[in-house]
Amino acid sequence: MSDLPPVLRHPEKAHRPDQDQPKKPAWIRVKAPVSQGYKDTRDILRTNRLSTVCEEAGCPNVGECWSQGHATMMIMGEICTRGCSFCNVATGKPDALDVFEPGRVAHAVATLGLKHVVITSVDRDDLDDGGAEHFAQTIRAIRHRSPGSTIEVLTPDFLKAKPGALETVVEARPDVFNHNLETVPGLYPTVRPGARYFASLRLLQRVKELDASMFTKSGIMVGLGEDRQGVLQVMDDMRAADIDFITIGQYLQPTPKHHRVDRFVTPEEFAGYEKAAWGKGFLMVSATPLTRSSYHAGDDFARLRLARQAKLAGA
Repeated sequence: MSDLPPVLRHPEKAHRPDQDQPKKPAWIRVKAPVSQGYKDTRDILRTNRLSTVCEEAGCPNVGECWSQGHATMMIMGEICTRGCSFCNVATGKPDALDVFEPGRVAHAVATLGLKHVVITSVDRDDLDDGGAEHFAQTIRAIRHRSPGSTIEVLTPDFLKAKPGALETVVEARPDVFNHNLETVPGLYPTVRPGARYFASLRLLQRVKELDASMFTKSGIMVGLGEDRQGVLQVMDDMRAADIDFITIGQYLQPTPKHHRVDRFVTPEEFAGYEKAAWGKGFLMVSATPLTRSSYHAGDDFARLRLARQAKLAGA
């Protein structure tokens, strides 16, 4: 994989005409990654020929996370079958699945000594099961190689997969099942055109029906053009689907060709969203400008388990 940043690796991608965007405020700026820990993590990933959403999506937290040996593995290639206007992952016709990838992921998890690992993927609408069996094989490989590691999956919606795809992933027993709603329903036609808001909600609700003990998680970005009432309604919809954990972070425009930043939401507004989410009954909430689905995922998972234990003890 090239060491060029994602914005330079996929210059051909275009979703919207060039537009000016608001100036990035101080609270959203991060330092460039330079630590030895960052380099060591990068080398392990390169050696195992693994992709990460950290690089592909241009995550602002990559320096901090990789310095600590944390990385979110992205399986099933670097090319997505969809073209969401917020996302910096390349769109096109994917390559065939690599049958050895689950083993390489498991080896990297063991080498990095990860106590908690997040596995995500591109959308693979070209596959009959949307890649569900590949997710399951990866989970099983990690369980075999690193039995002490907890596993979080961040899956596609399997919207175009044949029946049984979701069941395949749930039966592999990840500790956390995450699927992001990404934004409020009114913005789906322009932000997430290949997806359906209520289909994503139903996916997460179905996870709980299949295994009530499995933690569910979902996240949205703000600064895309939504309003506060829309965000609060998404929270209510998530709770109606019995989702345990919500993440809310600031949308950052990957390139001038992508959906523009409508505005930078202030830390005070994020604090207000966090307070509202706790009030609606989520077991775990992460709402800051730099929050991403897998940011501090291991620490948050530990808190999530404690929150459930406390809730059960008080029941």
